[in-house]
Amino acid sequence: MLFSHPADFTPVCTTELGLTAKLKPEFDKRNVKAIALSVDPADKHKEWIKDIEETQQTVVGFPIIADADRKVAELYDMIHPNQSATATVRSLFVIDPAKKLRLQITYPLSTGRNFDEVLRVIDALQLTDKHTVATPGNWKDGDDVIIPLTVQDPEVIKQKYPAGFKAPRPYLRITPQPNK
Repeated sequence: MLFSHPADFTPVCTTELGLTAKLKPEFDKRNVKAIALSVDPADKHKEWIKDIEETQQTVVGFPIIADADRKVAELYDMIHPNQSATATVRSLFVIDPAKKLRLQITYPLSTGRNFDEVLRVIDALQLTDKHTVATPGNWKDGDDVIIPLTVQDPEVIKQKYPAGFKAPRPYLRITPQPNK
């Protein structure tokens, strides 16, 4: 998970980095590594980390990329043209082990991220990668899932979804989450 911040020593960013540090056990359970990015230099990051740890009562145990020349921010389109010439927006990328971009969320400068949603999407991505399912709107770990339309063979359906399924419409087949 790569996530950018408008600048060091800003209030929303301080809370987000503190929350990311506190969520380390949740990210570890999912085998996810967090990497932050700010357009400020590394020496400023070191001072800011002290503030984050003190004000958020946590330990920042992940790297913060110093992107002072804004090469990464510009490459990934993280500079918001209507907000600032230098400050990055709150972009978040989930990149899988094969280095494939799986999720991109961008929040405005004034709005902190919802890390419950980030964890939920990571859970959904990992579930759908491991099992041939899709997740419905507002899905949470343990909820029913959807059998994708790509699975049509009745024998395959019996094998992959032994708990059966409900089909309120031919295209909408709901089954219990396979790993629960």
